[in-house]
Amino acid sequence: MRDVLVVGTGLSGLVAGLRCQEAGLSVTVVAKGVGSTHLAPGTIDVLGYDPELVEDPIEALPAFIQRNPQHPYAAIGATTMRDALAWFMQRFVGYRYAGGDGNLMLPTAIGAAKPSALVPETMAAGDLRNGGRIVFVGLRQLKDFWPALAAQNTSAVKLPSGAGVTARAIQIEAQTGGEADVNGLAFARLFDDARFRRAVITQVSAQLEDDEVVAFPAVLGVQRPHEVWSELQDAFERPVFEVPSLPPSVPGMRLYDVLRTQFERAGGRTILGAEAVGAETDGSRVTAVQVSSAARVKPHPAKQFILASGGFGSGAVTMDSSWQVKEEIFGLHVAGVPDEAEERFGPHYFDEHPMGRAGIRVDESLRPLDAEGNRSYANVAVVGASLGGAVAWKEKSGDGISLSSGYRAAGVVIEESK
Repeated sequence: MRDVLVVGTGLSGLVAGLRCQEAGLSVTVVAKGVGSTHLAPGTIDVLGYDPELVEDPIEALPAFIQRNPQHPYAAIGATTMRDALAWFMQRFVGYRYAGGDGNLMLPTAIGAAKPSALVPETMAAGDLRNGGRIVFVGLRQLKDFWPALAAQNTSAVKLPSGAGVTARAIQIEAQTGGEADVNGLAFARLFDDARFRRAVITQVSAQLEDDEVVAFPAVLGVQRPHEVWSELQDAFERPVFEVPSLPPSVPGMRLYDVLRTQFERAGGRTILGAEAVGAETDGSRVTAVQVSSAARVKPHPAKQFILASGGFGSGAVTMDSSWQVKEEIFGLHVAGVPDEAEERFGPHYFDEHPMGRAGIRVDESLRPLDAEGNRSYANVAVVGASLGGAVAWKEKSGDGISLSSGYRAAGVVIEESK
């Protein structure tokens, strides 16, 4: 029997699994596939808006928690968030993360400024807070990144400091072996090749102007991003940064690979293609999770369980045609669901939909609670997007919730396993 079974390989699941494994516990992570890391930009967004722009998320958290007692951060706490960020930064050697002195303001692929607490070192030079000049480099065969659009909108960004940004776009013809339409991951693999980089450097260098920072779509290598990024900076003799663009997210894949590799090197076991479909219980404790894999269902027993399977987006929480909402594995109570007579969804896509806050309610140990506020199970912790009470897309808090809840759940499990 394993000490811990984690369901889900997103950021929260990998963080929880890695921390438990490094503490000496035996951990298995099961999932039907990779998590949201491959869709996310690879940044750690703790708190971007409340509702106005937040300049320092750690400083703002205590007041935010006081105003939002049902938010996951209320159970996690500002101190845990600070500790989780420090722990996370220490996981990355060679390919590091930058930040910690307030939210960086990074340009996105459409030229909006996005607040992020921690970012890969390959993105840090894109911080817009002090303004500056940027040249966006387009790769003609990459149809998911339009440098002219990014440059035009970035030039119009209004920054709290009042600083101005001047941006322009250039386009190069990359050597792709005759392929006319190449996705971001394929380009990232090309950037791992030194000959391809030399060809890019030659084309870009001829079009640079003084004092410009160089922006590429986030495709600067899969296996050796630090090497690729450093070589470009040395060649151009100026800062270079990556701009997050459409999935598949290369920086998100790098993040996943770093955490999963460390987890498995520490002795952890990862099983993909394994969907958790139910649980076996004994009173107030779960004894095993039923996992469907290779055309059969098999119980995976453990002493502790961490639910990191996500929310509505991943299918871990579902709503049927009669508006019945349920969590699919443990049958946990889903809190925050509006009554039948209340509005559940707004009329417009970007409305704050009341249903968006629905999720699992937990106590300070991240143990799930039933409708009466009592613990559902004593040895289950809930983390990440399964948690209710947040509007992560609007707050820019999703990564922070995943990181800090995974870190917190691991701490609880480690302490209870002593």
